[in-house]
Amino acid sequence: MDIIFITDLRVETIIGIYDWERTTQQTVSLDIEMATDIQAAASTEDIENTLNYKAISKRVESFIAESQFLLIETMAEQVATLIREEFGVSWLRLTVHKPGALSNSTDVGVRIERGSR
Repeated sequence: MDIIFITDLRVETIIGIYDWERTTQQTVSLDIEMATDIQAAASTEDIENTLNYKAISKRVESFIAESQFLLIETMAEQVATLIREEFGVSWLRLTVHKPGALSNSTDVGVRIERGSR
């Protein structure tokens, strides 16, 4: 199994449970690891034979920017489902960071794994 990854994909969105969070966009950051087999892409040098990380990042960015979530857990589940269903990813590990959510911490977040390797 090979892994294609995207690190620190930043998106502005409405996220949070407090009143002020419902009116102010905040930055979330995502780290995405996706299982795939890169052998066909490596031998043909054809983007159609691999996961197109640009297409995935653009789709995830637009989905999050157009959505509003109360919890990062909900965001993580919906993004994972989107990637698996729209891009045929059998396994992924997704970390959603919400920097600045706590005044005494630089970062908080959630990490999930879905599917089988």
